[in-house]
Amino acid sequence: MKLHAFALSLTLGLCWALTIFISTLLAVKTGYLEDPLFLVTKIYPGYDLSYQGAFVGMVWAFADAFIGTYICVSVYNFFVKKLKK
Repeated sequence: MKLHAFALSLTLGLCWALTIFISTLLAVKTGYLEDPLFLVTKIYPGYDLSYQGAFVGMVWAFADAFIGTYICVSVYNFFVKKLKK
């Protein structure tokens, strides 16, 4: 069964972007999740634990998940096509 790369990439990109956005706001407001999000500051340039950082992180997270998912689904579809022959 082939997967629709663009649709799945959009879905996972939005999910990851919202996860980073909400987690960052939660960390800024309460301090919860600061340690795991500190690791994210090392990965996404310009991201920090602030209100502005929540938006920067959301953009990076969407791009990261979208591109990664698109590549994985494309490879998956390639092998599905090859193995059906």
